Amino acid sequence: MRLPSVGFTDKETESGMLKVALKRTALKNLTRDGWLLFLTRSARLFAYGSLSVVLVLYLNSIGLSESQTGLLLTLTLIGDTFVSLWLTTRADRIGRRRVLKIGAVLMAAAGLTFAATGNLFLLIIAGTVGVISPSGNEVGPFLSIEQAALSHVVSDRMRTAVFAWYAVAGAFATAIGALFAGLLVQLLQRTPVTTTGRYRTVVVLYAAMGVLLAFLFSRASSATEIRLPDEISAAPARMQTFLGIGNSRRIVLKLSALFALDSFGGGFVVQAFAAYWFYIRFGVDPATLGSIFFGANVLAGISALLASRLASRFGLVNTMVFTHLPSNVLLILVPLMPTLSSAVLVLFLRFSISQMDVPTRHSYTMAVVRPEERSATAGITGVARTTGAAVAPLFAGFLFARPRLINVPFFIAGTLKIVYDLLLYQSFKAIHPPEERMRKC
Repeated sequence: MRLPSVGFTDKETESGMLKVALKRTALKNLTRDGWLLFLTRSARLFAYGSLSVVLVLYLNSIGLSESQTGLLLTLTLIGDTFVSLWLTTRADRIGRRRVLKIGAVLMAAAGLTFAATGNLFLLIIAGTVGVISPSGNEVGPFLSIEQAALSHVVSDRMRTAVFAWYAVAGAFATAIGALFAGLLVQLLQRTPVTTTGRYRTVVVLYAAMGVLLAFLFSRASSATEIRLPDEISAAPARMQTFLGIGNSRRIVLKLSALFALDSFGGGFVVQAFAAYWFYIRFGVDPATLGSIFFGANVLAGISALLASRLASRFGLVNTMVFTHLPSNVLLILVPLMPTLSSAVLVLFLRFSISQMDVPTRHSYTMAVVRPEERSATAGITGVARTTGAAVAPLFAGFLFARPRLINVPFFIAGTLKIVYDLLLYQSFKAIHPPEERMRKC
């Protein structure tokens, strides 16, 4: 006898229900606020993707050396770390919507400053205080708070599927942003606008997207805030704990340390530096760079969507680790390719599986802590990732400044990320989220 959809009694029921859920209801039952969060994610990642293609080229065009650029990107990410930590650990107290609007204003202010000056000192201040993404990936307080809000409005069974679509939305937006920036720069080549001016146009667009985000966040309803009775009763105790986490502290700190290692490795080949590597190694123009990273991010989006199906069958931790490992081997192989076409092919293969750990990682992190700890947990783990990523560009900048060493960042990145995968599996293979524990009963 099979139980109704509220539970599973055997693998056949489980598989059938999960397939139906993924195909038909993952997004169908999203609330207006859920769709709004998808829209803000897409707008933000469009801006990040467009900026990542031209950022290093722009900074070089206004007179910064590779070493200065690496220093600036490191300090920018360090600044994002402290801003994000302060905002996300207080988001449930001062209001999620308010914090999201503050982050959007900081994003707009940083973009305008980068467009307005070439003074390294002022750029460092703007990058440290504001929100600038050199990687094409999430920075600032946005992702952490949006994750907590999404976890609030979906069931445990649907969380991974919704997070997969959420990752897809971001990946496709990043891809379109990268393509748009490359085409825009190419179109502006037919005008009297200088090379620096063409890149600056993309930076101004980044600032404009910050303004748009501030408006969109103002349209969110109070349903995105913690308002459930059990959450209200739990809030005072939570506020007295370390950075908003209590019983989950050990898990959160261990995850944070591992995520920092992963991001430190990835920081050597952030998308801005990867684009610059193709420019130096093969002389690729911005329009072609945009097309390359459009294709890469589209593949990343598709891989993220497949992640929820794998997770439903093999578990979140297994999916995170065993899709991430081969992608890091491919990362090491990219600089060993002798031609542009072969390097792009390996890059595409890598992106086709590299993002399967993203929705599963987000879902797992939200699943193993209490609901009232989610904003703080997402903030702390997000800050850990940003901290790890912040340090690496400083070293990567020195390596890219030396032609004979421009391949080394790929080797370092791949090796460190493989170590992360092995440590993650060893530490968390026995800790299951609620939906997996339920299926085992």
